Amino acid sequence: MPPFRIRVSRLLALGLALAVASSALGGTFTTSKELSLEAETLVRLLEEMHYNRDAVKTSDYVELVPDYMSELDGQRLFFLAGDKAAFTGRYDSNLYYNIRQLGNIDAAYEIFNVYQARVESRINWINAELKKDFDLTTQETYVFDRSKAEWPATPADADDLWRRRLKLEILTEMLNTKDVTKTAKPVIPPPDASSVAHPAPQGGGDQNARSSDQAKTIAAAKEIVRKRYERMLKNVNETDVDDLAEAFLSCVTLLYDPHSTYFSADHFEDFNIQMRLSLIGIGAMLEIQDDYCVVKELIPGSAADLSKKIQPNDKIISVAQKGGEPVDVIGMKLHRIVNLIRGPKGTQVRLTIIPADATDQSTRKEVVLTRDVVKLNSARAHAAIFDVPSADGKSTAPIGVITLPSFYGPTDSEDLTGENTSATKDVAKLIKELQAAGIKGIVLDLRSNGGGLLSEAVTIAGLFIGHGPVVQVKDYQGDIKVDNDAEPSIAYAGPLAVLVNRFSASASEIVAGALQDYGRAIVIGDDSTHGKGTVQTLVEMRTLIPQLENPDLKTGAAKITFQKFYLPDGSSTQLRGVVSDISLPSIDDYLPIGEKSLPHALVWDEIPTSFFDGARLDPKIVKPLRDASQERQQKLEEFAWLKKNIDWFKTKEEEKRISLNLVEREKEKAADEAFNNEMKAEKNLLTKNDFKYREFRLGPPPPKPSEAPKTDDPGDDDKDMNADENETYVPLDIPLRESLRVVNDALALSHDPKLQASDHAPLTAVVDAKN
Repeated sequence: MPPFRIRVSRLLALGLALAVASSALGGTFTTSKELSLEAETLVRLLEEMHYNRDAVKTSDYVELVPDYMSELDGQRLFFLAGDKAAFTGRYDSNLYYNIRQLGNIDAAYEIFNVYQARVESRINWINAELKKDFDLTTQETYVFDRSKAEWPATPADADDLWRRRLKLEILTEMLNTKDVTKTAKPVIPPPDASSVAHPAPQGGGDQNARSSDQAKTIAAAKEIVRKRYERMLKNVNETDVDDLAEAFLSCVTLLYDPHSTYFSADHFEDFNIQMRLSLIGIGAMLEIQDDYCVVKELIPGSAADLSKKIQPNDKIISVAQKGGEPVDVIGMKLHRIVNLIRGPKGTQVRLTIIPADATDQSTRKEVVLTRDVVKLNSARAHAAIFDVPSADGKSTAPIGVITLPSFYGPTDSEDLTGENTSATKDVAKLIKELQAAGIKGIVLDLRSNGGGLLSEAVTIAGLFIGHGPVVQVKDYQGDIKVDNDAEPSIAYAGPLAVLVNRFSASASEIVAGALQDYGRAIVIGDDSTHGKGTVQTLVEMRTLIPQLENPDLKTGAAKITFQKFYLPDGSSTQLRGVVSDISLPSIDDYLPIGEKSLPHALVWDEIPTSFFDGARLDPKIVKPLRDASQERQQKLEEFAWLKKNIDWFKTKEEEKRISLNLVEREKEKAADEAFNNEMKAEKNLLTKNDFKYREFRLGPPPPKPSEAPKTDDPGDDDKDMNADENETYVPLDIPLRESLRVVNDALALSHDPKLQASDHAPLTAVVDAKN
């Protein structure tokens, strides 16, 4: 028999096996002709257009099995290790052929059917287990993050894993109960052998009352957990073909890079609606990670951004409407969570979150937001002049700060305010105002700026340099385009620093990197920026498939990475980001933030340098500035305070196992709270040394954030950590303070006799006399 016929026979046999498996599990999923065409086209699109197309081989498609299993079961709890081996062996190298040539995604249905059966069986087991007593005095532990662990080897191993996980969830809910966290004494005796085996009554009525309270707390915790898994089962049973197709085909795109994805027909329609309404609501971009709803990005000027109470990587665990009961959203589908959060303008929504920097997963914070359109004037660039003291404290220098939340353009602003402005025009206006006020230097603050219009990045960089290349863009065919700043004049030639963090991405990295390449500015902040040096385009499937051109037919779409950014010197911003000249200590270094934390991220590489008139800062300028900063980082109280916070967080992050002993967890929680209170008190003292400043705004003053209703939660007393909520600049902004000091150092360095031979002062531009 010819090889081709053998291959077809194997595929027919595989198809029969899939059908039998699907039938045995009651699966009713079928692939429509349209969806089949989209699956075929998606693979061809990736092979022809994706920037990373040559790096993915047909043999790599076998990774779809564990990737898709992880998409369904991110914490490796429901499947068994044998499932992975069975699925991998069954599909072997046929996955690519099935999808690429036949548009066959039945593998997604079969794997899901097994998952669905496992979930139903496990939740029945959970309901039975929750009726039992849980011993919270043992010295057991649980590995909280199992996303990279192996699936349980046997059903017995899975049962033991789940028994401990249930105990963890019950403990977490108990610790989140105010009555428990306020209890001065342990609610159960220490776990020594005699007291556990024969607990003797102590304290008479007080002990009995505590035992009664504990029983009620445990019962309430069990009920929360039971409802959570009931909702999970409901969500799983309501999964449809669109859900599975999107999950499975997105796993295909993720083989190429983490920013490419597939939208099924219904979900693409939702995506378009959300994009049109993206400026209405609370203004947070969300995604699901291991059953948690995680805040990925805040829209500048949105309710969430203005509140100063939500940060990227916060986890939303419940949502409540004004006057309503909180709805637990752990395990809920993203579009349902979005629908809970979204609502009419002017109405309130109450979110319960686990802060990104929480060292204990039982930590809760309640945030009340008023739904609204984005306040563009708050999202626009704004500035201030800070009076920065000299090293001896005998004088101060006026140094400006320009804060740019995003790279917006005329269309963004005109739609909302009627004013035809842009990030470049606004920054240029602020430069003029700061110079008129007599500033001696500028810090361009690009922290948490996730990007925007590439054209704005080019022209903003051009405000600080003469004409020349700003960014190089290489496409999937290898063609390189250089985007130049065509304006020869320089809006500001004085000392300049760029302040960045791990959330500075895309266009922010282009500006910071270009100014670094030209030696125009010193880059200060986290060790490096985000590292997103790729460009995506959205392709509707109807535009590629003649059979789907019917306007009444809903089709899916793909977001494909097709270009890559490079700096003027030819180095990529991808993966490594822009490396700071002066790095400052940051908790961000210990969080899973940045491109390098994403699977299948594209590599860093280089292309030939463009021809530009500039070079990176001379080491004889960078070294003294860095040395002076390092000395302050060792001596100043504010850095000692920051280091204590970082060390505490780092220690907690390194503790991969969580105790399942209630007394130990209460002690840990009490220690965390004591540490946080100590840090708040120290911070309040340190804020008295904040530099005085005066603001410059291009529009009306920012709106006051909505007042959250008072509760009896002691967490409401931590406003000192956020300062006056109407203040633009938060107290004890250590990175900003240090950036201002570095610019001040550069001013002093300009008087150094060793640098007198230089044609221009440190951190300044060479200005053509004709300009």
